[in-house]
Amino acid sequence: MELQLQFGFGMMDHSRSMIDAWNGGTVVLSPRDLSAVQLERLAGDVTSLPNGRVLLDPQFYLPHADHERLTSHDYWPASYDTNDFWSGAELRQLIAKLSDLNRKLACEAFILPSLFAERVDEDWLAQQKVIIDEAQDSCDRPLFATVALGADAVKSDESIDEVLAAAETWSVAGVYLVCEHPKGEYLLTDPTWLSNVLDLVAGFRLKGKSVIVGYCNHQMLALACVGANAIASGTWMNVRSFPPAKFRAQYEEEIKQRAIWYYCPQALSEYKVPFLDIAKKQGVLAQLRAPEELGSTYADTLFSGVQPTAVNWAEQSAFRHYLQCLRAQATGARLDSFDATADAHERALDSAEALLELLHRVGVRGQLRDFANAIDVNRAALNVIRSSRGPMLRRNWAAI
Repeated sequence: MELQLQFGFGMMDHSRSMIDAWNGGTVVLSPRDLSAVQLERLAGDVTSLPNGRVLLDPQFYLPHADHERLTSHDYWPASYDTNDFWSGAELRQLIAKLSDLNRKLACEAFILPSLFAERVDEDWLAQQKVIIDEAQDSCDRPLFATVALGADAVKSDESIDEVLAAAETWSVAGVYLVCEHPKGEYLLTDPTWLSNVLDLVAGFRLKGKSVIVGYCNHQMLALACVGANAIASGTWMNVRSFPPAKFRAQYEEEIKQRAIWYYCPQALSEYKVPFLDIAKKQGVLAQLRAPEELGSTYADTLFSGVQPTAVNWAEQSAFRHYLQCLRAQATGARLDSFDATADAHERALDSAEALLELLHRVGVRGQLRDFANAIDVNRAALNVIRSSRGPMLRRNWAAI
């Protein structure tokens, strides 16, 4: 499973640096966070690197969005009328302009625009079909249908079934899936939400469609168990989960908080640096160090023997450490069979749980980024997939 970079605020240098260090990879560009000039410049920088690739998320989730940079792009319609837009020249013009922009940026596929669906209904499904049909003759690259679902829609079994049934008629190479987290959570505590996302991805993959799941954090490593082709993640929390409000002008950036977090991949948890001081005092700091095979040297200074808060560990290093570790975890998450992949994820959960119990006993906690409350969520979702999709995934694993 590939890790793609979900572009967010302040990620231009991160994108260039990480794609260069990885000898290739994909950046999902964000019109909300880049001007037209910056889009073209960054796309050129990335695609000029060996094996560097870009995709464009058109972010047409909320047509009435008022985020100044997002709505300043040439493809954004000057006005939007719910009744006329989907049957008139406005949609044709939107697709044509986005197709031209994808060509200019040298995107490897065309992620189609789509509305954010708080609930799945006949109107939304009809709009999906109209968008896909309109794009058939206007694009010279593979099409990816955007499926953007609200938290309640994701938790509805009926909605998942309706989306998968409708997808039978979608003439696309793949799906770009983005799902709102319930209650704005970073780490999910709702097993139904997670099991339904896994089911949705499994359904798409069994229909022969590639799947990129956007706005992910490390909890979504579970998607390897259903054959997801890629997850996309980034630096700040608003590119590791999907808050629709970020496309409105009044949305306040999380960057104002400026906390620096260390990702411990074997605990699937993140820690503020002062808690690493506690780990050092309690003699367990070495157990928080990322395994060498994940390839991150960005956090080495925290484990040099000096008190962690005394080394002035930089925000840039924290972000790159997270992305490097997550990429290595994602790359190694899919194994030769469904059962081997699911078993490996379950073992990772067991190992994280044991380490977290030790860390909690000595006072080292990740607060809202501690994975302890998410472990059983992932276990439950995985058990549902074993029961519901396991037989099909076993038989078709080599083909998905």
